[in-house]
Amino acid sequence: MTSPALSDAIQALDRASSTPELVEATRALCALGDPEAADILVKVLGFNNPAVAAVATQGLIQLGRDIVPTLLVSLDARNYGARAWVVKALAALRDPRGLDLLEHALDADIAPSVRRSAVRGLADLDLDPMAKEQQLHRCMQGLLKAGQDDEWVVRYAAVFGIEQRLTDAAGGSSLADQAMPLLRTLASDAEDAKVVRLRAALALQRLNAG
Repeated sequence: MTSPALSDAIQALDRASSTPELVEATRALCALGDPEAADILVKVLGFNNPAVAAVATQGLIQLGRDIVPTLLVSLDARNYGARAWVVKALAALRDPRGLDLLEHALDADIAPSVRRSAVRGLADLDLDPMAKEQQLHRCMQGLLKAGQDDEWVVRYAAVFGIEQRLTDAAGGSSLADQAMPLLRTLASDAEDAKVVRLRAALALQRLNAG
């Protein structure tokens, strides 16, 4: 049963008619820390208002991993902005249950911001101890694919993720055998974006030093 405080917060959100009012009402909703607010906060992401969506996303993240099932069924194929915020929240929660969705977002989403968030999720995901090796392999395959993305922001995120996964994967020589050639390519003149070349060169320096 919905609590009176949650009902009041939802009504305040419904009455809001400007960005400042929406932000204030969303903050009040987040402040309740009520998991039942997750569905409403997801709807707020679809308002196409970045200021409000940023508040709602932080509220979802603060609710913790109990809301992951809600996020997994909430992606709106028609609203890339909302998808980006949902994927960002999933990435921040680092729950291994989000792996399938992160992989799908990276493979199929047309929005670079969504793919970039998915890459960060693959870089940071906490691996299930019972399936660690398999999940690590899947994360790395996604990151390697992202390193060949058409958008430099996605490739940059991939370099960060590859370095992080190789640093954390003690003894992961087979992963390194796959990843190091890509990092060398991204650090070379074959890469158009200077910022990606510099980040890849830094990753190679750190990994070789380790």
